[in-house]
Amino acid sequence: MQTVLFHETIFGPIHSRRLGTSLGVNLSPVDGKVCSFDCLYCEAGFNAQGPGSTGLPSRERVRELLEARLSAMKAAGEGLDVITFSGNGEPTLHPEFEGIIDDTIALRDRYFQNVKISVLSNATQLHRPEVVAALERVDNNILKLDSAVADTMRLLDRPNSPGFTVDKVVEQLESIGCGCIVQTMILRGEYDGNTVDNTTDAEVEALIAAYKRIKPREVMLYSIDRRTPARSLEKVDREELERIADRVRRESGVAVQVS
Repeated sequence: MQTVLFHETIFGPIHSRRLGTSLGVNLSPVDGKVCSFDCLYCEAGFNAQGPGSTGLPSRERVRELLEARLSAMKAAGEGLDVITFSGNGEPTLHPEFEGIIDDTIALRDRYFQNVKISVLSNATQLHRPEVVAALERVDNNILKLDSAVADTMRLLDRPNSPGFTVDKVVEQLESIGCGCIVQTMILRGEYDGNTVDNTTDAEVEALIAAYKRIKPREVMLYSIDRRTPARSLEKVDREELERIADRVRRESGVAVQVS
């Protein structure tokens, strides 16, 4: 079984193909996975590996570790573009997420005033006002929408909650609108006897309709970059991504970044 990717609470800096030089913040356990999705393509593996034994890092521990790393980088004259919340699961599940974001903003302002703060989220916690409030305070509020077709979303993202629906998440994303960036994984393949493909005309048309409703600041289209737990998935090449992006730009009027 593929295991978690990140074994530290603060990791990197690494080069992000979408965000630049990124210092990562992992609010999940360092030896397990905690997520409200169980995506077929997740680089941290399937949820079946379990949450591990270390538990979620406390707000105070995150603050201490982040300050130590930022202070050391500042003293060494190292460059940094962004502080990114990602890691071994969904960061907004952390019960102290809002406070951690406040601490991160304060530390950023102290050590690297021009650095952006980004959160990569699967958008499952937008029903919680404190999560939305925290996301509205970061520079890059990046929220997932892999498919606007209900059956494809459930097959590809495999949400834990049966009550999580495409219609509901699009409605919630629409309420945030230009305050968010929508991130969409484009791929095709097969899993457990089912075809997975969000590159078809019907899928792209549904995404365009959703983007038009949401009116995000930007759409990020990307494909597989690392090993996936579902091994029969296929990466969509840059040329095809660009064709899809051109169509999205033309028909929705939304800015699109391909990576």
